[in-house]
Amino acid sequence: MTRTRRPLARRIAVAVVLALSATTIPRPSPASADSGGDPDGSRDLAEAGRLPEGDGLAAGFVADRGVAGHPDVVFADDFEADARIGSTWDETRDDHGKVLSIVDESAEDPRVGSKSLKVTARLGENTGGGLTTWFESSEVLFIRFLVKFDPDCDYVHHFVTLRANRGLTGRDRWTGFGGAGVKPKGHERFSTAIEPWGDWGKNPPPGEWNFYSYWHEMEASPDGKFWGNAFRPAEQPGIPRGDWICVEFMLKHNTPGMADGEQAYWIDGELRGHWGGINWRDDPGLTANALTLESYVTDRWTENPVNVVLFDDVVIARSYVGPPGLP
Repeated sequence: MTRTRRPLARRIAVAVVLALSATTIPRPSPASADSGGDPDGSRDLAEAGRLPEGDGLAAGFVADRGVAGHPDVVFADDFEADARIGSTWDETRDDHGKVLSIVDESAEDPRVGSKSLKVTARLGENTGGGLTTWFESSEVLFIRFLVKFDPDCDYVHHFVTLRANRGLTGRDRWTGFGGAGVKPKGHERFSTAIEPWGDWGKNPPPGEWNFYSYWHEMEASPDGKFWGNAFRPAEQPGIPRGDWICVEFMLKHNTPGMADGEQAYWIDGELRGHWGGINWRDDPGLTANALTLESYVTDRWTENPVNVVLFDDVVIARSYVGPPGLP
């Protein structure tokens, strides 16, 4: 990779997903904010200039139309051709059909076309919802999506997660799910999620961008349990509400047993954080092969009764994607 420029039998399976999604996953206590990962950005490599920025493979596809045909694209959904919500995904979490819907946001941003996924979480009724797909993995993976937080959206507990499972069939496809508060084994699972970080109500909602990662060399929290370790840059702006944002993150698998794995993220084509030296796994059979796109709302600091997040233009690729091409 070079720098170009700056600026999941099936009923049991479904029940497992629903059970996992409905379980409140604790956050670490404020005292554990400095354990593991890189919460203060001291190991952030973003300024080293090793990764691309700006336009990527998506630049040649207006509003992502046709991007699925690019040879480096593993999965893409702009929600325009879906016969039903989640028809191109493997699993859908939509409590009583009241969480997920399709809306037209084209007047707000032409890059999203006439159909975008709307996730509506209502406190006391549901915890939000979303979609999961399994896919053939690659040494390096780039996950790109557009997102908009409603102007009144409050804090979100979990967000978009890339999971490593032992395989794509049977029970092997579930090894990367669950396990909150438990340190994974190096042949079992690892995961990383790009999420809004509210810092226990200190950051204005929805928060600031943060990696929330589980792997076999993560560090324990002061309570002795293993909650996701954080990776954040030293400084970054808060996440704006009411605007479409292009979010992309990358995961590079490590050589099994060696600390040469990486992760990074971009906002609107600008590299915001990059970390290396990560020993994600010690078994080559364990690869990142499932993506969950969701807005999961349970934080005790969330006070707004209705919290809306919109998604569009989801791409999983083997090379840098970048923002969608402009009409």
